[in-house]
Amino acid sequence: MSGYRSGLDHLADELERLDLLIAARLAVTIRQNEVTPHGQAARTVYITREEVDWLLAVDPGTEPPADREAVDLLTAEIDRRVHDSEDVELPLVALGRLFDLSTVELGAVLVCLAPELRRKYDRLYAYLQDDITRIRPSVDLVLQLLCEDERDRWLAGRAFTGNAPLLRHGILDVVEDPQSPSGSSGLARLLTLDPRIMRFLLGENEPDARLAGHAEVEHPAGPPELVDPEAGDRMFRLVSRHPERVWYLSGPAGAGTRELARHTAHRLGHALVSVDLRTLTGPDAAQVLRIAFREALLQDAAVYVAHADEAGPLLTTLAGVVAGHSRPVFLSGKPDRPEPGLGVPLHPVAVPWPGAEHSESLWRHSLSGHTADAAGWAAELAGRYRLPPARIRAAVRLADEERAAEPEPRPLTLPDVAAACRRQSGRLLGEHAVKVTIRRGWDDLVLPADRIALLREIGDQVRHRHRVLNGWGFGAKLGGATGLAALFSGPPGTGKTMAAEVIAHELGVDLYKVDLSGVISKYVGETEKNLARIFAEMSTSNAILFFDEADALFGKRTEVSDAHDRYANIETSYLLQKVEEYEGVVVLATNLRQNIDDAFTRRIRFVVEFPFPDAADRQRIWGALFPPAAPLSADVDFAHLAGEFPVTGANIRNIVVNAAFFAAADGGTITAPHILRGARREFDKIGKLWPELVTGEGP
Repeated sequence: MSGYRSGLDHLADELERLDLLIAARLAVTIRQNEVTPHGQAARTVYITREEVDWLLAVDPGTEPPADREAVDLLTAEIDRRVHDSEDVELPLVALGRLFDLSTVELGAVLVCLAPELRRKYDRLYAYLQDDITRIRPSVDLVLQLLCEDERDRWLAGRAFTGNAPLLRHGILDVVEDPQSPSGSSGLARLLTLDPRIMRFLLGENEPDARLAGHAEVEHPAGPPELVDPEAGDRMFRLVSRHPERVWYLSGPAGAGTRELARHTAHRLGHALVSVDLRTLTGPDAAQVLRIAFREALLQDAAVYVAHADEAGPLLTTLAGVVAGHSRPVFLSGKPDRPEPGLGVPLHPVAVPWPGAEHSESLWRHSLSGHTADAAGWAAELAGRYRLPPARIRAAVRLADEERAAEPEPRPLTLPDVAAACRRQSGRLLGEHAVKVTIRRGWDDLVLPADRIALLREIGDQVRHRHRVLNGWGFGAKLGGATGLAALFSGPPGTGKTMAAEVIAHELGVDLYKVDLSGVISKYVGETEKNLARIFAEMSTSNAILFFDEADALFGKRTEVSDAHDRYANIETSYLLQKVEEYEGVVVLATNLRQNIDDAFTRRIRFVVEFPFPDAADRQRIWGALFPPAAPLSADVDFAHLAGEFPVTGANIRNIVVNAAFFAAADGGTITAPHILRGARREFDKIGKLWPELVTGEGP
């Protein structure tokens, strides 16, 4: 006969061999029963020998073979056919190869599989074990069937210890015999085949159901790989040369460690089983982790473990499964690496944020089919937002879903995608920063023309940074200092915060304002930790970081006269480093520019002075602050108010709001007396002398 055509043909022959082994065992059982008292031999069994002969297809009255000659002949035939089946994957043979199982261990698997395929084995096993309730094979029965003498059984018994492959990988499960007294021999333990292994032996390849919600199997066949080519080639070379190593991937949140692991596994011809340790909780967590690694062997897959640095109580289990896995293993976590105890050396790989060129290609791919101008949108979005591959795809999908949900059909627009990007990249910075609600545009900002031009230049540099830094090669010349820092200086209320808001609105990004009270700490090192956390979060938020009253943090370094001076200088130096490393936009606002350290000034690309508004600017501010729907009396003269009250835009805003509420209480029209009354309240609040010539104030 030629080789096997399928794994099921092979299993049919293996079951035939099992029948011969059972028949050979029956010969021994007959001899034992001949010298056993009748009552003892039949104490719990009512299965006749005629039924057993019928189940084994042996003619009644015919003696079963007392030797193993038939077994040996069939074994030789099976081995020859397996050898001739090189082009056919035989699951039982593959199982032995994957888990390094011995002949006895594979035989035990088959003994436990048989009742799942043919119910006759329930009766046969009960007869052989002299107990109608023991329809599953015990360790003793397996050894009796597979081993020729007692010494072989003693040696083979080690296959059923916890450290041996059958139980360590969960291929077989041990069930204590409920009929046996507590503490009885380990030979009495009953064995069952794991359901996932049974399906594997029958040629099914669906992942274990217990992994749902915890792990995912990704095969090479699928969407195009979206990994930076340079990073992908480097990782592939490393793993190809050292497949036995355990790789620890780390980088900024969302940098694409999983995508890099999947890309590498697929290039090596493996699937990838990815598991997130944060989802593994409860009493079954360790078992699910072991099942995930076993699934990887069954799927010929590498393994990716997310948040390995948070293993905690699973550390021992993780160490065991990592050490015993014969495919590439990728762990991911924070750059400081997981706690010690894995027992294997970890080889760190820093995964950088996707470069601008790669980011643009990701956008082009994701936008194809959504717009005819995918290339143009991609260039602009790559310059505005720093997103990993998964979030880029998610942003496009979210924008398209929200557009489709609208009552009237319309094409997808660039602002739709930009809004989705902000939702993908937005992060709360906890107690250290607050997100500013953006409402103002260029029309709301009243400044001299040259200052407006400077602010527009800031937006232009952010918008075109990809082309200049990467396309034209200036990024390499800057030595990593590719971010943009701007200093806004001027008296309080002159529009510094509003200007940052306008730029964020222009660029379509979020604005976060740092709360200095939550950042500065009296404890040594705490201020630096808080700032490090802010910059780390901001590296993935694509937002503008706004430091108000920045001189409190970025003040001039002083000569060291005591420990306090030394630590203050350390904080300033640390901030210099973080600002220089940060690749986004940092806006520093101060009322006292002279207090800013000179080293910061050298690192700041834009310095915008916000002057105290002159009369013409104040007149424009007065006019801009009254909405069209406001009931404004004709007697209100903005030019007169601008000349009469030399205050900042913030003061004018407060005056206007107060006047509106005074008018609402008086009948509904905002008149000059209401405005004068509001101005008087503002002057009192800020401690400014009320002009003696002002008249018509009202009550």
